[in-house]
Amino acid sequence: MTDLSRANNFELQRRAVAKQILDAGGDDLLMVTGLGSTNWDFTAAGDRPSIFPLWGAMGGAIPMGLGLAMAQPSRRVLVATGDAEALMGMGAFATVAVQAPANLAIAVFDNERYGETGMQATATAHKADLAGIAAASGIPVTATVRDQAELDAAIPDILGASGPAVFVIKVRAEPLPFVLPPKDGAYLKDRFRLALLGEEGIV
Repeated sequence: MTDLSRANNFELQRRAVAKQILDAGGDDLLMVTGLGSTNWDFTAAGDRPSIFPLWGAMGGAIPMGLGLAMAQPSRRVLVATGDAEALMGMGAFATVAVQAPANLAIAVFDNERYGETGMQATATAHKADLAGIAAASGIPVTATVRDQAELDAAIPDILGASGPAVFVIKVRAEPLPFVLPPKDGAYLKDRFRLALLGEEGIV
């Protein structure tokens, strides 16, 4: 039987992980953050125009990041999302593998919980292995990160390896205060387009 309390004891804390990734990625990194906790994490780490946070469309973060990576092959694109959102859109791993954009990385913050609906256990608290699913889908670079040493070793690949790449980062299941990005979808779209394309890209 799975010990559903183990996620409470994971070494890595999600907001520290988000800050480490964001600081290492710099201003040139383009990001899509999945609805819920990863939005709050990266907003807490330092909201910036080059991050597009999803307020809905559960399961949509990876497909959106894939489209962005294909449209901007010279830019590094990182999708940061949670295990529940990744499980909702698992088929996206196969599409990512088929399209194979070398500039795309996916970081799944896996606390083995549905954080928005009461911290119920997700399938990753039982037997589901998201890194294994990504590898079996044909994604060439995959790993599960469980501690600080493994995170330190993974960050250069998250930000620079020829991908596509999927890193499942086991983070502690812990209640955290909301730090919300802006809620205006039109504003977020225009802010991201301006950061990406400059004034000439806004028509």
